[in-house]
Amino acid sequence: MSLSPVNNAAPASLILNVDDNDAARYAKTRILIRAGHHVIEAASGEEAMSKALSEQPLVMLLDVKLPDINGMEVCSRLKSNPATSSILILQTSASYLDVADKIRALDGGADNYLFEPIEPEELAASVNALLRLARVESELRNVDRRKNEFLAVLAHELRNPLAPIRNAVELLQQKDPDAPAWQLKARGTITRHLDHMVRLVNDLLDVARLSHSKLSLQLRPVELRSFVDSALESSNHLLSLRRHTLTVNLPQQAVWVMGDEVRLAQVIGNLLLNAAKFTEPGGRIELSASSDGESLLIAVTDNGIGLAPDRLQDIFHMFEQARDPAGGMHDGLGIGLALVKNLAEMHQGSVHAHSAGPGQGSRFELRLPLTQVAADTRIMNEVADEHRKKRILIVDDNVDSADTLSDILETFGHEVKAVYSGGAALSEAPLYQPDAVFLDIGLGDMTGFDAAIALRKLTGLERTFLIAFSGYGDELHRSKAVDAGFDDYLVKPMDFSKLAAMSFARKA
Repeated sequence: MSLSPVNNAAPASLILNVDDNDAARYAKTRILIRAGHHVIEAASGEEAMSKALSEQPLVMLLDVKLPDINGMEVCSRLKSNPATSSILILQTSASYLDVADKIRALDGGADNYLFEPIEPEELAASVNALLRLARVESELRNVDRRKNEFLAVLAHELRNPLAPIRNAVELLQQKDPDAPAWQLKARGTITRHLDHMVRLVNDLLDVARLSHSKLSLQLRPVELRSFVDSALESSNHLLSLRRHTLTVNLPQQAVWVMGDEVRLAQVIGNLLLNAAKFTEPGGRIELSASSDGESLLIAVTDNGIGLAPDRLQDIFHMFEQARDPAGGMHDGLGIGLALVKNLAEMHQGSVHAHSAGPGQGSRFELRLPLTQVAADTRIMNEVADEHRKKRILIVDDNVDSADTLSDILETFGHEVKAVYSGGAALSEAPLYQPDAVFLDIGLGDMTGFDAAIALRKLTGLERTFLIAFSGYGDELHRSKAVDAGFDDYLVKPMDFSKLAAMSFARKA
């Protein structure tokens, strides 16, 4: 192997050179150093994995034949670990020289494979090619990270104005339910389009979470009717608007699955909304469920536009949308069915589409594993307190949001006071002694987390029910809320059915 000078156009980068043969390792290290790179070394598989984790090199030069762990196994382990999966691996071998060995290495996750002896120019060029790829991938990850941060901020900024709008419409409904027909129609229009905007914002955030595996489930035993009823409630407006006839056939006996009730309701709701959108007005939709002792099968069937055979799998891809026979597109982002598929699989289930063809309607089948539940009242949703009149403090620097929420809670029979800063809350709360506090996270003078911690230290507020509410609905903010001592977390704009049902009583 010649050690003639090597031309290198790539800037210096950290390379991990792994080889148990001292002479071979030295030669490759010298080539890479002369090419302008920083090089660290390892002589075994265990040492390679340890240094890969601690040093985070951009590229690893990995010999296949190592004394403790085969290099192909080392590659597989590194690629399966999220902390090291982005390291690009160039496998080398003086022993495994067959094309089949190269194919096996590449199939196992290696990014390139070279047979030894390797010419210095070839080694340097191969490493530089991987470095260029590493930098492109790094930039793409940064772009993706910035995109998701933007989506989170966008959702927060959109939810803030949506909250007082929804509160105002609900207040009009509560205060003047017998308004003139034109006014009721206008309220209905606002509500429908507001609900649509909230769905779009939530879907965008779910896409970002799914792409980074940050969408988590709150698993517990859930009865079929509980999440089906929620789904029917959320989709009822579109079904009614398009004058569809909905038939619901559910088992008489209780059927339990282990799942996240909110997410399961989202799955069924998305299937119903999909059927409603792609079925001509006045169509027929059926929601049915059955169990075979091991799994629950939920089916949504419609007599809508149907699907061509080659579209039955594509329809679950992100941003895919069905076209009607005339070639027109329907509203939405093409996200709903992709979320259905991902959420079904996160519940250890599956979803499949069936259709006899365009114009022949569609059937979507969701299958979930059953769980056995003992007849124990602890599994049921417990009501910790009677819904008696409560003293409630609202804390939000968005005055419209605070005032309209106060008015809504007063219509539910509670005594309510609103303040508009964290400092005002800390001054008012000891005097007011609220049963519950609604605390915005993004206050102007302090965070809602800091305000919650401070409130908990005030005399008489140790058992006060604290509700965080925010435009941010991600797991990080929810987790920080738990750490700060909040009892519940609501995302703006709020679900008024949940708000009306809250007892504001802390669990022992």
